[in-house]
Amino acid sequence: MNLAAGDKAPNFNSINQSEKTVQLSDYTGKKLVLYFYPKDDTPGCTAEACNLRDNYDNLIKKGYAILGVSPDTAKKHQKFIEKYELPFDLLVDTDHAIAEAYGVWVEKSMYGRKYMGIARTTFIINESGIIEEVIEKVNTKNHTDQILK
Repeated sequence: MNLAAGDKAPNFNSINQSEKTVQLSDYTGKKLVLYFYPKDDTPGCTAEACNLRDNYDNLIKKGYAILGVSPDTAKKHQKFIEKYELPFDLLVDTDHAIAEAYGVWVEKSMYGRKYMGIARTTFIINESGIIEEVIEKVNTKNHTDQILK
């Protein structure tokens, strides 16, 4: 499934780093930055999370809430958040159900080995649950600029 601007965002129901249930409907009436990333505490994923952290106040002022999604566990998310002082929730997607619903669970290749993983992608979802923009070529060090452009 390839989601595009104008599509209804697929609902999700997951837990965050504190094992608290989070779903799309929690964000009705807010703009949501839903960003998918491969793995906690790796160079690109850390750069992306820290860029969002460093610009968090500006994003909040513009009316955005932020949620990160990866296949990591709640415990790994908690360590990642504590290590880098991230001010937003990270969702657990160990069964990659959210990634599959958003079409970002894809076949990847490294050193000739094929495997399934997350394609780093960000969805900007409006107050009514409609996707406004899909950012497929994420610039991890300047991601906020891509979101606010």
